[in-house]
Amino acid sequence: MGEVAEDALMRALHEEHAGALWSYALHLTSGDRIRAEDVVQETLLRAWRSAAVLDQSQGSARAWLFTVARRIAIDGWRSASARSEVTTDRPPERAIGDGTDRAVQGWLVADALAELSERHREVLVLCYFQGYSVADAATRLGVAEGTVKSRTHYALRALRLVLEERGVTQ
Repeated sequence: MGEVAEDALMRALHEEHAGALWSYALHLTSGDRIRAEDVVQETLLRAWRSAAVLDQSQGSARAWLFTVARRIAIDGWRSASARSEVTTDRPPERAIGDGTDRAVQGWLVADALAELSERHREVLVLCYFQGYSVADAATRLGVAEGTVKSRTHYALRALRLVLEERGVTQ
């Protein structure tokens, strides 16, 4: 395959798969953008070195890219965990719970709730923060219990997405 043809195929591969590969790498690295960039770069470098991947007629290039990215992330995790182990004869000091983590989590959730629609926000506030049952929330909102259940389901999904966009993971 000629150099010009390889360049064109590599550009096409990048244009078609780079966005999805970036999202996947970000997920693999738990939102660490720098590590995700490294995973994507190394994956595309390996694709460039492998002419079989550039020729997409022989199978799914995306599947190959995702598999390689996953392996790179796992290798990075393994080498990082092997390097970071420290042996000591005394356990580390215990962290003092000063409530800072809880306050930060509260701010993050409150900020994320503000991004939701009013209907989703009010059902979450009633059911999760004020402790209302589904039946009581339905009465307060003037809707059926099934509506409260479905709104709660979709509201929690939307809240999870907003928090993930901000780099908050479970």
